Amino acid sequence: MNVSIRTLGSGDADALLWVEAQAQSGMPPTQMREALADTETAVLGSFREETLLGYALVAKQPFDAELHAIGVVPGERGRGMGRALMLAVLTAARQWQRERLLLEVRAGNQAAIALYQRMGFKEDGRRKGYYPPVQKDHPRLQNGHPAAQGAAGREDALLMSRVLT
Repeated sequence: MNVSIRTLGSGDADALLWVEAQAQSGMPPTQMREALADTETAVLGSFREETLLGYALVAKQPFDAELHAIGVVPGERGRGMGRALMLAVLTAARQWQRERLLLEVRAGNQAAIALYQRMGFKEDGRRKGYYPPVQKDHPRLQNGHPAAQGAAGREDALLMSRVLT
């Protein structure tokens, strides 16, 4: 896979919002724009040539770093871009000298959970009914990954972490 990863800035806002519209991680556009200007947050972008095809948003916490969102356009999934972004996130968190990287993921997002587990993340807990139902046109549903839904169609969040050594 021939991709490059770099930190995004405010000039990348339109491309970032386009990727998020495709990936549908659930991060609101206002929060994405704010993250680009926040010195306590890194927004990393994965490019093929000059085209942004994926991103990861990670924030500094007092002792940890937290992955707030990660998204890859549907046509690029399963080709290693998510893994490349996660490696860049781990590098950033280590450079910040954080102890752990935290994240949460929809319980039904088996592809993401498998990626995180391969990268050394362990499940720490679960938030019951945390996420609202996935929209019928969500890319994950189109790609054969139906969400596991509970009461009133809501979905659990898995809390995961990895120690940064």
